[in-house]
Amino acid sequence: MNRIKSMIDALWIFFIFIGCTLIFYYGILWVSDEYRDYHRYDEPKGRAVKVVQQDNIESIFEQSMERLHLFLRHGE
Repeated sequence: MNRIKSMIDALWIFFIFIGCTLIFYYGILWVSDEYRDYHRYDEPKGRAVKVVQQDNIESIFEQSMERLHLFLRHGE
């Protein structure tokens, strides 16, 4: 009788595991379908403010060297 009870408990845990796995799997599919048509590189709508300005390569190099120099001088 004790052996049958432990087998029923093992089957119950197995079915709970399978059920939770299926819920997780279909939840991931649902989230994937929700964001499939989401284009994150589209132009923003409304009153968006541009955060980054495109600089020429020379000024980017100069800024990077200045930051590196400050880092090496102060050690931070």
